[in-house]
Amino acid sequence: MSKKKNVLVAGANGSTGRIIIDLLKKSENHQPIAMVRKPEQKEHFEKENVTAVLADLEEDLNQAVKGADKVIFAAGSGGNKVVEVDQEGAKRLIDAAKNAGVEKFVMLSSMGAGKPEMSEELGDYLEAKGNADDYLQKSGLTYTIVRPGALTDDDGSGKIQLKKKLEKQESISRANVARTLVEVLDDDVKQNQIFEILDGETLIEKAVRD
Repeated sequence: MSKKKNVLVAGANGSTGRIIIDLLKKSENHQPIAMVRKPEQKEHFEKENVTAVLADLEEDLNQAVKGADKVIFAAGSGGNKVVEVDQEGAKRLIDAAKNAGVEKFVMLSSMGAGKPEMSEELGDYLEAKGNADDYLQKSGLTYTIVRPGALTDDDGSGKIQLKKKLEKQESISRANVARTLVEVLDDDVKQNQIFEILDGETLIEKAVRD
């Protein structure tokens, strides 16, 4: 059996990040490394037998990426430090991943990223996310950029709709987003592509491979 790949999850302690960690714990091909900011969060994950690293997206991240084969960026500032975390923090992690020779970088973005005019209250956030996505595309890393609609805490149906561009503004459960992010980690899935997702009728495993 081939060795499991280490996946560094930035934002592991967030609502979506925790679901990603749980999915990776059960994965046959991947295992999680939780990237967290606080010692007590690190302890929490280590108690669950998850490797954890302390790192801050506003500081040097080269140490955090050591030993990671792939990266999922699922961190968010919650609107408090949009430029510092959602944009520059993502860029820092992209640079560190590149230095470390990471095989694939999966970005949790947002529908409307790069189009601040789409939302008055989220304009700064969408601009920051768009800038981070552009930076990843130009980085030379193999990437997948996933842009979900509004996130809900509903149970995951395991089914989504996926298109390069969906013509509607709807929602998607965090659980479905997390599963999509984990599903596209595979080497042959949606390489160097950007797409949007909402809750839908197609099984995630199928949707990301069609």
